[in-house]
Amino acid sequence: MNADSFKHKEITDIILKAFYEVYNELGDGFLESVYENALYIVLTGYGLHVERQKDISVFFRGSIVGYFKADLIVEEKVITELKAVRTLDPAHEAQLINYLKATNIEIGLLLNFGRKPEFKRFVFDNKRKKISDNQRKSVAE
Repeated sequence: MNADSFKHKEITDIILKAFYEVYNELGDGFLESVYENALYIVLTGYGLHVERQKDISVFFRGSIVGYFKADLIVEEKVITELKAVRTLDPAHEAQLINYLKATNIEIGLLLNFGRKPEFKRFVFDNKRKKISDNQRKSVAE
């Protein structure tokens, strides 16, 4: 394990604690939006800055070629993608990795409120990203 594997660990630990709080109280079977609202309540209750459904631009050669909406961005350091499906699949992982590629955020959490709670943590450091710094925008902008 390298140091990047634990980047923003204090934030991701709180997010995961909140994830299990929500799951233990609500269980499975609700829409993703219900879990997003509940997670927002818990995370802001812990004093974290959380943005919901944040628009993120995708750039190609200096031009915007698309957009996506991140479910939750926590402390401008962790993209949190929520699912409410039977089990996570590679397409869900690819979605989050693409979100990380398009931003200056390096840590992502994929949280599934399915029959069993499950999560995956992703690290995609800025040094590996092919999009140049002047094209990859801060989510704060």
